[in-house]
Amino acid sequence: MTKTMSRALLAGATALALSGTMASAQGTTSACLITKTDINPFFVKMKEGASAKAKELGIDLKTFAGKVDGDHEAQQAAMESCIASGVKGILIVASDTKAITESVKQARDAGILVIALDTPLDPIDAADATFATDNFEAGRLIGAWAKAKLGDKAESAKVAMLNLTEMQPSVDVLRNQGFMEGFGIDPKDKTKWGDEDDPRIIGQELTSGNEEGGRTAMEALLQRDPGINLVYTINEPAAAGAFEALRSAGKDKDATIVSIDGGCPGVENVKEGVIGATSQQYPLLMASKGIEAIAAFAKDGTKPQVSEGLDFFNTGVNLVTGEPQEGVPSISVEEGLEQCWG
Repeated sequence: MTKTMSRALLAGATALALSGTMASAQGTTSACLITKTDINPFFVKMKEGASAKAKELGIDLKTFAGKVDGDHEAQQAAMESCIASGVKGILIVASDTKAITESVKQARDAGILVIALDTPLDPIDAADATFATDNFEAGRLIGAWAKAKLGDKAESAKVAMLNLTEMQPSVDVLRNQGFMEGFGIDPKDKTKWGDEDDPRIIGQELTSGNEEGGRTAMEALLQRDPGINLVYTINEPAAAGAFEALRSAGKDKDATIVSIDGGCPGVENVKEGVIGATSQQYPLLMASKGIEAIAAFAKDGTKPQVSEGLDFFNTGVNLVTGEPQEGVPSISVEEGLEQCWG
């Protein structure tokens, strides 16, 4: 049985493009958090982390979200609202990592610290800083795990690629291309997906990062080739949908699903064998560090530093699986459950 988001969570998600809330009315410093949606547990946890840290530090926090993943217009409107209100800092998980940079420049020109969370902007230095998982490494880990698990069968695998949106935001590209490198597929141009010519790739479909999208994408690829035995998914909601499609087709025992997120429902799905392995990331840490950075900037103008050897601050990633493979570092399902979110 797949672990999915509760009906209560779905019902509680507003249909509005923007949802504004205040974390504190006490502080003199104000900030904004702009996420892709208010439905995905990843962003729910990110909002919780930012709100808790803002309350602790006395920062007034306004939060905004799009209706769905890919709702650039809502994020654009949120940026304009935050700039107009004169906040000191903006944390953003961008849906369109290129299109949003014009608004980001306007914010920075106005003296606002802009930090990208989870999803680097394009170019990455369009923001003052980025706090994120190493998404390429997250993809590489699940690719390497899948290659080791399949063994000799990896050379003749039939791979379904379930991506995010047609805009190909950086997180979408990095995870996809990382998986390919880990699995041993030549990714060609690493700045985009879709130009690969490896015959093992049955197709690449879009999911919008949700369960329904994962199900319909998987159904489409199964029609193309019912022999698919490996499924890459952009995140765990998409993985849950892919599993439902496989189960409906009687193929759930024939294919291995890998994913990225590490939320509690996803790790439970690893425990139950729905997902073979997932790369766990830490959204609460991203958000809390972002609020701390805004507080420091407001105090004396200090800007955050990047991790050594990288162009962003790395908040970490761990592969979670119940079937560890030699040469691929991982943590157990039990450890994953101790560190999960959502």
